[in-house]
Amino acid sequence: MRIGHGYDVHRLVPGRPLVLCGVEIPYDKGLEGHSDADAATHALMDALLGAAALGDIGKLFPDTDERTLGIGSLKLLDEVVARVRGKGYALGNADITVVAQAPKLSKYTEAMRRTLAAHLFADVGRVNVKATTEEGLGQVSTQGIAAHAVVLLEETHPRVRAL
Repeated sequence: MRIGHGYDVHRLVPGRPLVLCGVEIPYDKGLEGHSDADAATHALMDALLGAAALGDIGKLFPDTDERTLGIGSLKLLDEVVARVRGKGYALGNADITVVAQAPKLSKYTEAMRRTLAAHLFADVGRVNVKATTEEGLGQVSTQGIAAHAVVLLEETHPRVRAL
């Protein structure tokens, strides 16, 4: 088994859609970034890459690459998942925490779970998404949205290890 952790944060700005875990959330601001700036999916990708010792999304998808300008993060997640599966791993489980003062996200978390599970080739019971605030105390939660993700990967093709 392999464990990975990911973290991402993006600033809220007017004029962009708000996308979290591949789900568009009605709100008057969205996240600023090179891609769709889906902080939750970015944290998940970093957790997957970390668990598989494949680097991070900044290395894999640099913000200088014009091919990823404005791209939906679920497309990037599909590439990350293919690389992780190519190394012989499958998702054991994923737990994502979105930190945002606003908007309230609880009514969207089930759609987020289903969306991510489909892209992870996993049963929805292996994917958890929850949201919290920083009770107005953190700069992140009032000016942006952050996300943490923890994943457990399991070997699909166990290798014999030397003692």
